[in-house]
Amino acid sequence: MTPRQEDPGPGGRDREAARDRDAARDRDAARDRDAARDRDAARDRDAAGRARNARPRDALGRPLPRGAAGDERIPDDLILPPAEALQLAQELIDSERPFHAHEVLEASWKSAPAAERDLWQGLAQIAVGLTHARRGNAQGAAALLRRGADRVAGYAGSPPHGIDAASVCRAAREMAARIDRDGAGAAGTLTARLVAAGP
Repeated sequence: MTPRQEDPGPGGRDREAARDRDAARDRDAARDRDAARDRDAARDRDAAGRARNARPRDALGRPLPRGAAGDERIPDDLILPPAEALQLAQELIDSERPFHAHEVLEASWKSAPAAERDLWQGLAQIAVGLTHARRGNAQGAAALLRRGADRVAGYAGSPPHGIDAASVCRAAREMAARIDRDGAGAAGTLTARLVAAGP
């Protein structure tokens, strides 16, 4: 004869159900923590836990499979004096690497004095517009070229660091118009130099 199990009664059944729910919740939470840890391990993080994507990229900034040979990346913590940043960005634009030029200009934008941030942001947006054009994204290219030109235009009267704001703005708008009319393949090159030529 098996011993008879005692009925825990309504209060006991409620406690058992609560324990079962708590145990299930704890299992779900542990599973979610494990999944989050696995996702974080798959993403590159810096020492502060901020996401960094260290995957190799092609010349236009498109991610390549891990382990592939990609273009050399611009360091996340790059800080250059304005003249050097402009020179490097121009070299990158001239060598059909506008995505990398954008990274240089973005770093300058983030470290610039408040009065210059719109200018640097506009230059970075123009470089992104060039990138979209090279990738064949006509709509994104035209939108970013115009957005960047609008920001840069505010500095046409007295641009710092020898930046040829008026010419860059005009060239970006002209390129956007060509793209609107004939597609991304019609973008051509940015006809203006970032810095005006000396006398």
